[in-house]
Amino acid sequence: MKVSPHLALLGFLSTTNSFTVLTSGSQVSWKLDAVAQLTKFDQKKKKYKGPSVQISDESLDFSYDDFAQAVAETDYSFNRNDIVPGVCVEYDKGGCLVDIGAKSSAFLPEAEAALIQESGSSIETLVNLDEELDFEIISEEDENGQLLVSLRRIQYRNAWESMATMQNEDATFEAEVVAVNRGGAICLVEGLRAFLPGSHLSGMMATEDMIGMRLPLKFLEVDQEGGKLVVSNRKALVEQQMSDLSRGDIVEGMVKALKPYGAFVEVGGMSGLLHISQISYDRIEDLEKVLEPGMRVKCMIIDHDKVNGRIALSTKTLEPEPGDMLKDPSAVFEKAEETAQKYHERMEAERKAREEAARDIVLGLGDSLDELGVMGDDDDSENGAVSDPLADVSDSLDSLLA
Repeated sequence: MKVSPHLALLGFLSTTNSFTVLTSGSQVSWKLDAVAQLTKFDQKKKKYKGPSVQISDESLDFSYDDFAQAVAETDYSFNRNDIVPGVCVEYDKGGCLVDIGAKSSAFLPEAEAALIQESGSSIETLVNLDEELDFEIISEEDENGQLLVSLRRIQYRNAWESMATMQNEDATFEAEVVAVNRGGAICLVEGLRAFLPGSHLSGMMATEDMIGMRLPLKFLEVDQEGGKLVVSNRKALVEQQMSDLSRGDIVEGMVKALKPYGAFVEVGGMSGLLHISQISYDRIEDLEKVLEPGMRVKCMIIDHDKVNGRIALSTKTLEPEPGDMLKDPSAVFEKAEETAQKYHERMEAERKAREEAARDIVLGLGDSLDELGVMGDDDDSENGAVSDPLADVSDSLDSLLA
């Protein structure tokens, strides 16, 4: 190639496929590419684009346009606190992957897998794969579009609803003692911690020996907003025992306290009043000489209040002879059942006698009324007033029926 003579040649660089001519004013470059000589097979191979595939939607119930529209209309919006159905599909890194229909699988942490998690439990024992459950969304999507979900929070709300229902129905239930403190014990009720005051324990103290025991309980307070559950063992036992008690039953208890008007006796968790007038037929000058705190006694139930769990007691009905409680209380207690049987027989005989006397009075009134009917006209004409035919017998009838 010839270069024009008016150019000042300053340098020449040659390569295999190109050379460059440099001038003082500018750079001019010419590139000569070598043309590779391809075989006929390579030329056809270069042009070949693979087998031709014919795609048709004639055999489908929907077209590709319908599919695209359905995808566009699908709502993938998930918000915190939403409750959504899902299926656990895989255990993964201390939790479980859950298919809730989102763009990516949600994650269920082990701590959110259940409200009640026993010691040593794992995600494999808390949830089952391929089981459809309701989950609560507890987070926003992260950078990978993944959500956190929870089973525990749903179970927590359901447990409080169950507590409110049981309180409204005044239901008796059992719960396990899981801890004790100076004020009482802590019980686990459907995964919720409930406080059992020491004053509402029946026949026992709040000690470490109680841990693991299952006790019958009733609710005293259910406050979801304040997170407070208070239960009573004594109330549950009182109701159970009161349903089995009747007037005239013989019960055994312990004297808990003495008052000027009588003694309080604990009977199976219930507090019964043994009034001073019901201790003996004889007059008691000094109650402390007859009873003392801690003394075991047998009493007869003469009245009860099942609503409030109160009972009225008597020992004088168990006295073989009036004044025996002052002389030898132990002898009275030994013969309590025998004396009570005689007392019931005597009361029954007196009841029948009162009924017969009342019936005789009513039958006798018939004859009196007949006679008064005959004499009524004469009395009216003479006295100008009608006398009351029952006036003479009303006092007697009231005294017999009392």
